[in-house]
Amino acid sequence: MREVFHEELESISDQLVDMTRLAGSAMARATTALLDADLHLAEDVIAGDRTLDKARDRLDALAVDVLARQQPVATDLRVVVTGLRMSSDLERMGDLARHVAKVARLRFPASAVPPELRGHILDMGHVAQRIVTKSGSVIAARDVEMAVTLEQDDDAMDELHRRLFTVLATSNLPTETVVDLTLLGRYYERFADHAVSVARRVVYLVTGEYQGVGDAEQDAAEEDAQLELLRRSRGRPLGA
Repeated sequence: MREVFHEELESISDQLVDMTRLAGSAMARATTALLDADLHLAEDVIAGDRTLDKARDRLDALAVDVLARQQPVATDLRVVVTGLRMSSDLERMGDLARHVAKVARLRFPASAVPPELRGHILDMGHVAQRIVTKSGSVIAARDVEMAVTLEQDDDAMDELHRRLFTVLATSNLPTETVVDLTLLGRYYERFADHAVSVARRVVYLVTGEYQGVGDAEQDAAEEDAQLELLRRSRGRPLGA
């Protein structure tokens, strides 16, 4: 019976790693669709989001079943509880990739990203890919040291996000383009935030201590301030 129990716990971790791969692939393909104005690829990402949703549902069902049948304690309990929470983060990352793809679809046959900002969005895509790949490795190895390095990748994404706001606040781009890029910057930045949340949950799983309480509220407040600055600088409503 205990052997089955530990196989189920391993299955939770394996399914989480698979979800990181799905989320990473979705964001990579969404970025390509965005920059290349590839409607077929954008539609594929949007439709494929259901795969990640189903993966979350399967993992959550397994976790709830394990809780009900095995009544785990200590570290085993943390595996199940953090698994439930990480599956939610990873599913949300898939949603954010879908949002990027929807922007690509909305502006087809044109690209939503002007030539002068293609490199910037590509950099955000690369950072997103790096951070989600690391999060999968952190889950698989329960690597606390690697989990900490994700904070540095998130800092890189935050810097790219801030620089994008600076460009938009001083540009003469059409309002439609500014709105698109404002939303895209938010999608990439949030994608990285969820990956960091996954890594922090692994740290909690291993150590029993969770860091980062209040970060989400702080990020939201900073984002609201940035949006307000952008609105004032351009004198146009952007719809926060």
